[in-house]
Amino acid sequence: MRAFFQRKRRIVVVLVLLIIGATGIKAYSDKDKYFEIAKNLDIFAAFYRELNTYYVDDLPPEKLMHKGIDAILEETDPYTDFIPEENLDELKFMATGKYGGVGISVITDSVRTVITDIYEGSPMDKAGVKTGDLILSLDGKPTQDMDQDDISHMLKGVPGTTLQMVTKNPSTGVETSKTITREEINVKPVSYSGMVGNDIGYIRMTQFTENSGDAVSDAFTQLKKDHPAIRGVILDLRGNPGGLLDEAVLVANIFVDKNKVIVSTKGKVKNWDRDYKTEGNAIDAKIPLAVLTNRSSASASEIVAGAIQDLDRGVIIGQRSFGKGLVQTTRPLPYNAKLKVTTAKYYTPSGRCIQAIDYSHRNDDGEVESVPDSLRKSFSTADGRKVRDGGGIEPDDAVDPTLLSQVTVTLLRRQYIFDYATQYYYSHPKIAAAGSFSLSEDDFSDFMRYLDGRNYSYKTHTEEAMENLQATARKEKYYDAMSKEFEALQAKMKHDKKQDLLKNKTEIKHLLEEEISNRYYMQKGRIAQSLVTDNEVTEAVKVLHDPQKYQQLLH
Repeated sequence: MRAFFQRKRRIVVVLVLLIIGATGIKAYSDKDKYFEIAKNLDIFAAFYRELNTYYVDDLPPEKLMHKGIDAILEETDPYTDFIPEENLDELKFMATGKYGGVGISVITDSVRTVITDIYEGSPMDKAGVKTGDLILSLDGKPTQDMDQDDISHMLKGVPGTTLQMVTKNPSTGVETSKTITREEINVKPVSYSGMVGNDIGYIRMTQFTENSGDAVSDAFTQLKKDHPAIRGVILDLRGNPGGLLDEAVLVANIFVDKNKVIVSTKGKVKNWDRDYKTEGNAIDAKIPLAVLTNRSSASASEIVAGAIQDLDRGVIIGQRSFGKGLVQTTRPLPYNAKLKVTTAKYYTPSGRCIQAIDYSHRNDDGEVESVPDSLRKSFSTADGRKVRDGGGIEPDDAVDPTLLSQVTVTLLRRQYIFDYATQYYYSHPKIAAAGSFSLSEDDFSDFMRYLDGRNYSYKTHTEEAMENLQATARKEKYYDAMSKEFEALQAKMKHDKKQDLLKNKTEIKHLLEEEISNRYYMQKGRIAQSLVTDNEVTEAVKVLHDPQKYQQLLH
């Protein structure tokens, strides 16, 4: 039986090769590679013809092809992908940041579907729907029977089409039927811009889609206009997965003068190799600049951060970036399908490629690994600082990531912080401005009372390690002799949930303040509130206020 399925898998892979090619393909000259391709396509054409004619059961072509394509793609990197016509909207969204829908985010489980975010100015915002509202049905279908993908699919659609929705107010229990007309939703690449303190500008980018460069340029220009005494700017690229390479060059051009190489691409098709240079004058090529990165900053984010670092134009603060140094191009396929294929690697101005995982060399089991430190090479920035390839952008000023406690993670997962924020919103007509809001001691005590009777039990990492140790001890026949010691350790480790709440009060309180601010001031309010306790932002402000330290980091 196993041999049968192995043969079937090989059949599928070969079948796909036929579809990728065209019938009657000839060998190109005498090059071995093209001869092998042509030879195997001919073999495959005959093979599939015989199989399709004589195999006892039907082999559905489309299903078979997709399985085969997936099998072939396993040999490439995760960014090379086949995109059928029905999924082209996802590709469009990645490039433009636009989609047809109603402008909300939801989370669902087997019990309820709740609105977690509403985009400002969206159809749902105009309809008066609130974050925390429950969605009971969509076009007459109960959401309780749907999974997350089904709900997302129904919320999206062609602009101008309508969606019947029944929502429930979580405070009053009142159910409301609404007819929502879908619109084109534009997820803005700049989710927030403002000031941190009196003299440091702050711009947060979420993606590099069409017109991202203009959006950052407009935000920075407005900050300079409204705050003439501005003495530094923070460009926050944390969590930004990237996007369009051209937009990354435009963003860098805001701070880097014209005719500077920002990124170079090199691939198999040499005619496509290119140096991407800044083409216009910078808005401000002198203002002190801090770029924030973390492990989720990737692709175009790393192009910007890498250029700023290699040109010694600003300091990188935070954690090492993701390490994606690969460039994708879309190629047309029959029947409106697309192939998104990695065609090149990109190189920062110093000449380094920051790709962290080597997909061209796999272990015997097919797994890939990160480039080891021993093989990473050193390069020099414009002023001679040493930087390395093969592992993302390393910060000039490293800040440890904020790690939440187990009790806090549990409160978030069970949505108790989210639900309490909803309750707070309906019992408090107004709060202070985002960034100035603070929960009182009485408020936090009320939150603890809210948790009474609710299940937020969890295991600490130490308890999990202890369970593993006990299991090993039983397996190796040591447990009986050590049982009393195990029991004594467990007694010492037993945690009191209320004491854990008090011990981690500060981080829980901050998350509550952010979620509550989101109820009153939407996404911008959440971000403004988060900046108050953001370690990387605090460090960036400190560096930008200290010219000596800023210069030390650059030399």
